[in-house]
Amino acid sequence: MQITINLPPDLEQDLIRQAAQSNVLLQTLILQALRQVVQTPSALASQWPETILSYQSSPDFPAFESYRDELLPPREPELF
Repeated sequence: MQITINLPPDLEQDLIRQAAQSNVLLQTLILQALRQVVQTPSALASQWPETILSYQSSPDFPAFESYRDELLPPREPELF
């Protein structure tokens, strides 16, 4: 199948440069990128950045769970 798309000039130049640096054909680079996006769309959207995953809170800050004793128990729902 042949598909034609119009790329912004800056993206076109970035792709050409990346293909040259990787020593692959431009078509191969684009196919690899498309396959990666198509095969793992939800994985890309659902991952937290490393800065979030590696966050260390202040050791002096109280744990969230320490306030649970102060919470009121949930009310029973009124059916009628």
